[in-house]
Amino acid sequence: MFRIKYLRSVKSADYPVLSGVAFILLFSFSLINGTLYSQDETDVISNWLEYTDAPNLLYHHLAGQAYILLSQRTDKISEIQTLADWQQRQKQIRETLTDIVGPFPDKTPLNARIVRTIDKESYRIEHIIYESQPGFYVTSSLFIPDGIRKNRKTPAVIYCSGHTAEGYRSAVYQHIILNLVKKGFIVFAFDPVGQGERLEYYDPATGKSVVGGPTREHSYPGAQAFITGSSQALYMIWDGIRAVDYLLTRKEVDPAGIGITGRSGGGTQSAYISAIDDRIHAAAPENYITNYTRLLQTIGPQDAEQNMFNLIFRGLDHPDFLIVRAPRPALMITTTRDMFSIQGATETEKEVERIYKAYDQEENFSRVEDDAAHASTKKNREAMYAFFQKHLNHPGNPGDEETRLLTEEELRVTATGQVSTSLDGETVFSLNLKIADKLDNELNTLRNNPDRFQAGMIRSARKLSGYREPAKVEEPVFTGRIQRDNYAIEKYFVKGEGEYVIPYLLFKPAKQGNKSMIYLHPSGKSVEAAANGEIERFVSQGITVLAPDLIGNGETGPGALKGDAYFDGASHNLWYLSMLIGRSITGIQAGDVARLTVLLKRISNEAVIYGLARKEMAPALLHAAAFTEEIGSIILVEPYSSYRSIVMNRFYDTKFPPGAVPGALKEYDLPDLAGTLAPRRLFIAGPTDGNGSPEDNVGINKDLEVIKEAYRYKNAEANLKIISGGSGEPVYESLFEWLK
Repeated sequence: MFRIKYLRSVKSADYPVLSGVAFILLFSFSLINGTLYSQDETDVISNWLEYTDAPNLLYHHLAGQAYILLSQRTDKISEIQTLADWQQRQKQIRETLTDIVGPFPDKTPLNARIVRTIDKESYRIEHIIYESQPGFYVTSSLFIPDGIRKNRKTPAVIYCSGHTAEGYRSAVYQHIILNLVKKGFIVFAFDPVGQGERLEYYDPATGKSVVGGPTREHSYPGAQAFITGSSQALYMIWDGIRAVDYLLTRKEVDPAGIGITGRSGGGTQSAYISAIDDRIHAAAPENYITNYTRLLQTIGPQDAEQNMFNLIFRGLDHPDFLIVRAPRPALMITTTRDMFSIQGATETEKEVERIYKAYDQEENFSRVEDDAAHASTKKNREAMYAFFQKHLNHPGNPGDEETRLLTEEELRVTATGQVSTSLDGETVFSLNLKIADKLDNELNTLRNNPDRFQAGMIRSARKLSGYREPAKVEEPVFTGRIQRDNYAIEKYFVKGEGEYVIPYLLFKPAKQGNKSMIYLHPSGKSVEAAANGEIERFVSQGITVLAPDLIGNGETGPGALKGDAYFDGASHNLWYLSMLIGRSITGIQAGDVARLTVLLKRISNEAVIYGLARKEMAPALLHAAAFTEEIGSIILVEPYSSYRSIVMNRFYDTKFPPGAVPGALKEYDLPDLAGTLAPRRLFIAGPTDGNGSPEDNVGINKDLEVIKEAYRYKNAEANLKIISGGSGEPVYESLFEWLK
């Protein structure tokens, strides 16, 4: 805290005047998005009113593209008039969902076993463990009411838990489950992966997850799954599909009377599972369904399992999870002050009503609303009970009743209370690792034919990354100059791919040589811009240096979109948004590096342009250099060696995934891009693994060997230099010798 002094004069006795110190302090800070933002002399746009929301430029750019795609979808839906048209839409949704979520695993034996039975006054609980995939254990509980008639099948409701660490054992979820049981329904509740007794990063010493709460338990392995072209959603949906398989083995269960519900994250699961598995007759997702336009206008994308690869790009939105089910019964359970926009929910309702009307079964679809936040309410619970009583043909009193909650011991399924310490088994990480190994073997086979592989790989990299060739490079805007000994720093911004701008610093030596450099630092253009900083080292060699804040970095990031998957200053949620629209952050940044390369050639008219990238900025430079030959020499300082390395490390540096291209490992990896640079000069200093460590010599060397082999194939070994250590005088000496 600092104190502002009030100075008074005879002429202005009634007006407070800030003291000199306070005046300086006041103008040294600006409030952007509710955070105190320190203004630096190297800032380019921080004092421009036009760019007061600069840290959110990446979000606005991505969301703006999403809105266009969503508007196109709305136009197509508005043209649907007949039942035949709607049925064609349903066919398209099924095929698209299967394509973007799948392929699903083969159905293998469930190996289900009842490990404990708990008898209560009016029902019993059978604690069950089944394998949705071999060795992938799902903890679950089957609640069976007393008095089930022997000769009559009973309807069953699958209950999906929201984002609570205890899963279906939470008091709120227990209350709903036990009310359904009181009304005569069989209820099957299972732990979502990463919750309840299925924590995948469980620490026995603390009894908690080492990566955080449920959403982080999902997003941490979910990021790795996206890189292989899989998803966290696939594993969670498949668990639910296999839950249906198990119910159909039970003689008490009516196979035509299966319902599903769940709130929040459970609403997500119930919407997804019921959209894909048509054996579920009635679905009632709660506190989730809205639409993407309103979601992006409000809270933005959430954790990993709530995002599907290219979903918006492929023309889908939340309403499609319900449209594809028609005319089977569906109930939207909503609240007016939910974090999932109620406006989006009402818009979805209007859209979905149309297909039920076309089927002439309007009574099978409805929405209930209560005035509450993101919560379960009595009104909504009773509407849900009544919905299942009607549509699963099990009439009774829909009133919400008092329940006696079960104890932690009564609801424990495994011997220790955690799968990891009782059974071990597979995890999302280990299952995804098998996919990564398979993809790596396929890539190794393709690498045996370099010419054919590289040509196709570059096309795939352009497409998967969402790279766009810069069609036009506008004139930059000059905003100021800083004069230093023997060089000047000029401040500019230039228009990027969209409506955003790229702030950059241009370091101009008094005696310019014949080299220019684009310098990319993960913390932005200013971090090494001080006197005696790293950039000055290059300028002192007569090199003109352009240091930008690529969108999402420095003055233009990371923005206010944090959510539950915000790791160490790197927003995974922004990355999810990019993949929803068929883009990647790296692809966009690579396009801007190409744009800046054109600009730098225009400014300096030099024959040689270098590109230097540190750490997690290396993928953007590699993609840009692979797509354009204007960058003659490339320097990578402490880059992670491959996307594969992120996937192979159970614990990885969470700053790395936003630089990954989703699905890349199906077609290429970073060493492959580096190999395409041959015979251009490439300098790599201090490569690390996916956890930012240089210690994994086997894995790092395997990646480097891919690059070396590509350079050998082009007889360009002399143009490739790889050294250990990413900083220190020996590295600089080696680098400056190489620059000569």
